[in-house]
Amino acid sequence: MDIASADVVEFDGTGVRVMVAPGVRRGAGVDTVLRAHLAASAGVPADDVELDHACPVCGVRHGSPVVRYPTSPSGAPWYADAATDAGVVVAAVGVRHPLGVGVEAATAEPAPTLDAAALHPEERERLDELDPSARALVRAQLWARKAALLRALGHLEVLEPSRIAVSMPGDDHGEARVTRSIPELGSRWEAVRIRDVAVPGRVAASVALLPRR
Repeated sequence: MDIASADVVEFDGTGVRVMVAPGVRRGAGVDTVLRAHLAASAGVPADDVELDHACPVCGVRHGSPVVRYPTSPSGAPWYADAATDAGVVVAAVGVRHPLGVGVEAATAEPAPTLDAAALHPEERERLDELDPSARALVRAQLWARKAALLRALGHLEVLEPSRIAVSMPGDDHGEARVTRSIPELGSRWEAVRIRDVAVPGRVAASVALLPRR
């Protein structure tokens, strides 16, 4: 598909613009979509966009990339991230909040060890209460929310996601909160917002927004 025709929505009150690009043509990877979205948002050529995927703390590639260029008119940095699954790419950019993106396809029941590693005990308990026909998509949404949060946190992604709990899909109208935090997040966890993004097919997507630095 033509990236220029992808749907773009803006989260009210945040300045964050989210692009949903399903069926991206062969050769147009996640970085291609993210660069195009950031370039259109910032008003610069896509070839000029500079993304650094190395963690500024440890140098390993994890978390959302650092935008080296462009900067905002005020000189503030842009925040940007993108993720993909099942042929859908979701990219988010903004200048007010550090952010992360998570995309997960709903699949058959995974191995219990995967749920134990990714989900908090409270989340697993709530999943077990659901009708089996709904469980796969709710699990995917939980995973997308967790992935988005951990990518936004960056270096803290090395923490086990099962130590953190987020609100259950269906209970929060698509705006998740952290319900069980960890000491490493300090007091800022109360201001974290995770917004679900509508995507086609049995795929879940979320964007996590951290408090302003």
